[in-house]
Amino acid sequence: QLQLVESGGRLVQAGAPLRLSCAASGRPFYKDTMGWFRQALVRERAFVAAGSWSSGTTDFAGSVKGRFTISRDNANNTVYLQMNSLKPEDTAVYYCAAVAYGTASRSLSAYNYWGQGTQVTVSS
Repeated sequence: QLQLVESGGRLVQAGAPLRLSCAASGRPFYKDTMGWFRQALVRERAFVAAGSWSSGTTDFAGSVKGRFTISRDNANNTVYLQMNSLKPEDTAVYYCAAVAYGTASRSLSAYNYWGQGTQVTVSS
C-alpha cells in the first residue's frame, strides 16, 4: 500500500509562485507514475500534470503548461508541483495520485492511490 500526503497549499496573490509537495510512504515509489489533479468548487476533478519516470514522460494540462513543473526526490519519497505565475482560476484543492509504472495519464481512473488534497487559493 502507498500513502500520499499533500502539503504546501495556502493563500497567495496572483502572480506568486507556490510549491506543493506530495510525500509518499508505505513502499518505495520510484517507479510509480505520479499525477496532480485539482478540484475547484462545483467543478469536477481535473488533470493538472503527470510524470512517468519509468518512461521518461511528463504531461501538463494546457491551462498550466509553461507555468507548472513536476519533479520528484526519490531519496525523500516526495513529488513536487512547482506552480509559477498563479492565477485566480488556479484556486482549487490539489490532489496527488500514483499508480505503479504506467504512462503519464490524464485519466483519474488510471491512478489507484490518492492523497487527501491541499487547498490553494489565489487572490486577485
